[in-house]
Amino acid sequence: MSRTVSFVAAKLRFGTLKMRIAVVYAALFAVVLATVVLLAGNGVARFGENSASRDLAANARVFDEIISLRAKQMRGSTDILSRDFGFREAVATNDRPTIESALLSLRQRSSSAAAFVVGLDGSMTGSSDATLPPVEELWTALDEGQERGIVRLGDKLALAAASPIQVPDTVGWLVMAQPLDAAEMRRLSRLAAVDIGARVVRASQLPPALAKAPLGKVIETGADERILHHVTALPALQDGVRPRLVLDHSLTKALAEYSGLQWLLAALAAAGLTLVIVASWRVARTITGPLSALDTATRKLGEGKDAKVEVVSDDEIGRLGTSFNAMVDAIAERERQITHVALHDGLTNLPNRKLFVEQLDHALVRRRDDAKLMVVYVDLDDFKVVNDTLGHPAGDALLRNVAAHLQDALGDAIVARLGGDEFAILLTDLSGSEDLVALADRLQDCFDRPVLIDGQQADASASLGIAVAPADGTDGITLMKNADLALYRAKRDGKATYHFFEQSLDEQARHRRQMELDLRLAIRDGGFELHFQPLYSLQEERLKAFEALIRWPHPHRGMISPAEFIPLAEDTGLIVQIGEWVIREACRQAATWPGDLSVAVNISPKQFLSPNLATVVLSALATSGLPATRLELEITESIFIANVERTLAALHGLRKLGVRIALDDFGTGYSSLSYLRSFPFDKLKIDQSFVRDLTEGGNANAVIRAITTLADALGMETLAEGVEDQAQAEILRQEGCRQIQGYLLSKPLNAAAVYDFIDGMEGSADEARRTA
Repeated sequence: MSRTVSFVAAKLRFGTLKMRIAVVYAALFAVVLATVVLLAGNGVARFGENSASRDLAANARVFDEIISLRAKQMRGSTDILSRDFGFREAVATNDRPTIESALLSLRQRSSSAAAFVVGLDGSMTGSSDATLPPVEELWTALDEGQERGIVRLGDKLALAAASPIQVPDTVGWLVMAQPLDAAEMRRLSRLAAVDIGARVVRASQLPPALAKAPLGKVIETGADERILHHVTALPALQDGVRPRLVLDHSLTKALAEYSGLQWLLAALAAAGLTLVIVASWRVARTITGPLSALDTATRKLGEGKDAKVEVVSDDEIGRLGTSFNAMVDAIAERERQITHVALHDGLTNLPNRKLFVEQLDHALVRRRDDAKLMVVYVDLDDFKVVNDTLGHPAGDALLRNVAAHLQDALGDAIVARLGGDEFAILLTDLSGSEDLVALADRLQDCFDRPVLIDGQQADASASLGIAVAPADGTDGITLMKNADLALYRAKRDGKATYHFFEQSLDEQARHRRQMELDLRLAIRDGGFELHFQPLYSLQEERLKAFEALIRWPHPHRGMISPAEFIPLAEDTGLIVQIGEWVIREACRQAATWPGDLSVAVNISPKQFLSPNLATVVLSALATSGLPATRLELEITESIFIANVERTLAALHGLRKLGVRIALDDFGTGYSSLSYLRSFPFDKLKIDQSFVRDLTEGGNANAVIRAITTLADALGMETLAEGVEDQAQAEILRQEGCRQIQGYLLSKPLNAAAVYDFIDGMEGSADEARRTA
């Protein structure tokens, strides 16, 4: 138990700031000092290694000079005898006793181990204590005039010098050899400046590590004792010898001379570390006092209390206290700003959805039993058009303008921006007798005004959805949901209007959600089918194509009209997937039709904006095998609203695939002759509203005549939709319309009925030709 208490106490003492500062300073200095000592020690070791290597290399050059000098001395002795007249005469006459006597005398004078004469006839006469080398192994070097080199005497290597015997022509060579045995190499080693070992061996006898070593370079071997080696090639006077001079120098012993310096460095490091520990303790003691006050203030700040400290000095600690006080003020201000940003919209500075929900909940809690509360959802009409035509900065300016106007016009009402172009308005403390319709009219009037942005006029009209508490809900979630449902109904009623929540809207919303789920299942399970309405050429008097029209046979509700599910598909974005299926299925079925009959497919604005539309078309054509010229894509003028340049680029991309492009419902939308000039459509489809007016008087004939004349001038075909009787067809023929479509020909047919219709049209054509 006492050990545990002592350990905890020691740990607490070490945990003080004063102790940590002292320890950190000492530890840092110790690390730096250890690094310096280590680097210095390594530097000393590297210096010792480099010095030893340089010494060994230098002594290798000395050894080469010594051996060369020794060979010259031996050559001097052989030159004297080889030039002696009597010796040359003895060699010339092959006087062996005289030769042997002279060779013995030469050995004795020069203390050599062997002296012999090699004749031109391959004979050898010599005096030696060991076996002389074969003449044939000496012949090459002697014949090439080599004066010195290493030869083999018995099992030893010897340094040999050779002099030619000339009378006056060369009749042989006088060779003297001195063994380079261990005793001789030790004697030569004593002439070196450092302690080295020397030996001359044949290359084949070298250890593997030395055999691979580059000649003339210093290498290191050994684990327990580090040894430096230097290998030099010596000249050979005998074939096959390949002598090597090997010098060895103990690196371990050489470095031992520097150990005293390393111990001195270690002693200096220890003394320096002791001084730093003492100084660190004193510095730590002067810092911890003021920091203790900061520590106390920080804890108070964490508890939310007033945490400023008293500053009594102007040094670093004093400035730290001043900075701490400034930080406390900055934190308070930043918290205020963060709270504001978290609860307000950055663009308009209005409350955001989170704050609006809180304010709504508080207002519901405070509401008196006899008072009403109104929640209004606002959605700006055609705000996307402003963004697309005037740019996003203009859209932001419009939002700021609307926000400021609402705040000015509504006074105490709470106005919030929920996101995008959606706003919310909260009106509280309305009396039970308040005229809610008049109030709604006043709210609608806030948006019935033009807004000037950068010199251009923008529309600020809006649709409003209204929910009133307590009739439409007593909690915030219900009221906001019901206001949203009312807003959706207001937008469907034609925009720029308002709508109060009705219970039926909730049922409609549930119905809409269920239909969306059923749509997704139909897309997944292939629950759609295509019907086809014929397109007839008045000019050629024959069937030209069919328009593909989607149908949805719901498993429980029966056939659902496209007018009911297509708008929902547009709103949810499912129209893109549905449109892709229509293109693929229409191409697949059209590929089975006879002749050159084409198929026309409607492309929705959202599908047209899809970046992979061209890829889908190309894939459908490739998979079905339908020629591109037999596929016609119908678009409406509304696609030009968003981005004309992008739209034209997409149209040209589709045209490059070889498909035909038709402009549907021409004359009813955002018509502009500039579109026709910018892109050469293949066909203009005249809206059925003009066709219906043909037999009712009015100027429908003139409008159709103008369209057909314009189309002919631009090289485009024309097709009239909704033709229901022969009279309309005849008028269209007279006005120059080339093709018709409508119930006069047939209602939309299922896939099987298409073939019967084609056969019937061909039969009628054959009958007409026979009659003619």
